[in-house]
Amino acid sequence: MEKAEYKRVAVKIGSNVLTRKDGTPDITRMSALVDQIAELYKNGVEVVMITSGAVASGRSELKHLAGKKMDEVSARQLYSAVGQAKLINRYYELFRDHGIVCGQILTTKENFSTRQHYLNQKHCTEVMLENGVIPIVNENDTVSITELMFTDNDELSGMMASMIGAQALIILSNIDGVYDGDPSLPESQVITDIYLDTALDADNFIQVKKSSFGRGGMGSKYRISHKVAEEGIDVIIANGKRDNILPEIISGRRNVPYTMFHANSDTISGVKKWIAHSDGFAKGKVKVNQGAYDALIAGNASSLLAVGVTEIEGDFDKDDIVQVISPDDAVFAVGRVSVDADKARSVIGKRGERPLIHYDFLYIFE
Repeated sequence: MEKAEYKRVAVKIGSNVLTRKDGTPDITRMSALVDQIAELYKNGVEVVMITSGAVASGRSELKHLAGKKMDEVSARQLYSAVGQAKLINRYYELFRDHGIVCGQILTTKENFSTRQHYLNQKHCTEVMLENGVIPIVNENDTVSITELMFTDNDELSGMMASMIGAQALIILSNIDGVYDGDPSLPESQVITDIYLDTALDADNFIQVKKSSFGRGGMGSKYRISHKVAEEGIDVIIANGKRDNILPEIISGRRNVPYTMFHANSDTISGVKKWIAHSDGFAKGKVKVNQGAYDALIAGNASSLLAVGVTEIEGDFDKDDIVQVISPDDAVFAVGRVSVDADKARSVIGKRGERPLIHYDFLYIFE
């Protein structure tokens, strides 16, 4: 393998990569991917794996339940409880053959909701990496319920990549990347490079169809990839069923097709990365006037002042996450508020007050 371009990466392996057409786990593909990750590991690349496949693995183990009626949440909890044990044991054995130790991190979306939970999870992952253990991350479907679930593991992988300060997030699916049309049509081509300053109307070429075994689709991958690239992390969408795909990507070669979202060259702080992924945990809304909106999006490191606020919605406490709303009712930013909702309402439109959201705790969507 050539010299690695990246030293720390997050690798998300989708359900359709790990599952055969009949729904059973693809052990051959798992083994091939572990071989590739082991090669990266031995060349000094730190890898955090975000893996799907627990539910599919459990379903294949409980074939006698086929046809039995269960609600969606119960079925997911049952299959994941059985499948996660089976999945991590398989990974453990495969990595052990390379003399590498792996460890399991089961998480929920709620674990990203507060700064303290976020930092605890970050610390666990960092300790594993520092001691040569490969973290294998998956959503804990046994305790997650619908409203607290990640949209899919693409969302989880983006949050993990941001949390650990990865230089790249590699999303492995069963197609070669983002196409400029329907991937099933011969005239459609892979878009090899996507830059944040290039205007692309994703609705014109992203297929809305989701994968057979996972919850995600290319629309989800595109949105997550764009967001993570905004945070300064390269994102690659590639075909996990292609041989030797990971070393090809890491070395920077282009012998196989894949799509790269090129990272924003500006760096942002760790707390802003957490806030960037906290939109789903917002406890309220802060609406601003046109002057405040223009100042915030101008990119001049402006804080949100009370004088620019026109309306407060919700019941939030100090340090909660809130959405920031433009005069035309669009969410354009998210931040950690410095006062509770009652105090915020009492200072609407006033000058001389402390910032409602300091710049250091404010993330503006591109």
